[in-house]
Amino acid sequence: MSKRKVIVTIAPTGGMAHKSQNPHLPTQPAEIADDVERCWNAGASVVALHARRPDDGATCNPEVYRDINSRIRAKGCDIVLNNSTGGGVHGDMVKPLPGGRWEIAWDERIKGMDAGAEMCTLDATTLNLSFDGREILMDTPLSRGRELAEGMKARGIKPEWEVFSPTHILQDTTTLIEEGHDEGPHFINLVMNVHRAFQNAMPYSPRFLQMMVDTLPRNSLFCVSGIGPSQLEANVAALLLGGHARVGLEDNLYFRHGELATNVQLTERIVRIIRELDMEPATPTEARALMGLPRVDGPRPAFAPA
Repeated sequence: MSKRKVIVTIAPTGGMAHKSQNPHLPTQPAEIADDVERCWNAGASVVALHARRPDDGATCNPEVYRDINSRIRAKGCDIVLNNSTGGGVHGDMVKPLPGGRWEIAWDERIKGMDAGAEMCTLDATTLNLSFDGREILMDTPLSRGRELAEGMKARGIKPEWEVFSPTHILQDTTTLIEEGHDEGPHFINLVMNVHRAFQNAMPYSPRFLQMMVDTLPRNSLFCVSGIGPSQLEANVAALLLGGHARVGLEDNLYFRHGELATNVQLTERIVRIIRELDMEPATPTEARALMGLPRVDGPRPAFAPA
């Protein structure tokens, strides 16, 4: 019997952390592409990309995404490209609201779909975030989730559904899937242990992860973003539950307590664990087959490999 194939997602940058927190964090297109190539060589098959401005502020500028995507493909790297439509909590991505609050800018978020990637994150979620003394609203009512889903479908992009609580799965994600905006298999990222900064998000525990998995729509694949010190444990638990793996400095800046990580270290460690469990990391070609890529109901994305 053949070994189970595990999709390894590397999330190298994110839209929150700064180089001052970990100097290994890649933020500019050339260093992101270099890091992605190293992680691909180590066994990663999907990359969850965030873009940054030259001053390292978060952005969904499609020109920056296209630069990153082009540099990755120029290296002969066939990793699955997944561009964020969540953006981040600084830079272009935040704007003030009345009353001293802030919002993740919707008109900036939707730009993430326009860089020719094969996948994009789809946060069908409304959250209040607390960062750097600001309260920041991520406002995604069903109408906005539908706009993202329809926009991805029109561009031939596969959504990676990003959820932070069981309600995000049972309400908007399931509603949009049942409306026909995503053909199975559905790829869903369960974000856990960010509850101290994201209102209504779930802390990580094996019991809470099991509950989240139990609420997934039929014909779903899942991985877990275990934030901070939960990354390793959450990934092992996900593997044991039949899920896939996600690591990277977006989710966790440390390799172990007190030791800053690199993206390659985190990738190599999860690949070792996958093989110790008698599984095998999927190649990008195998990952595409597992996730139903290329999407058959839209145009071929610009950066899909030939």
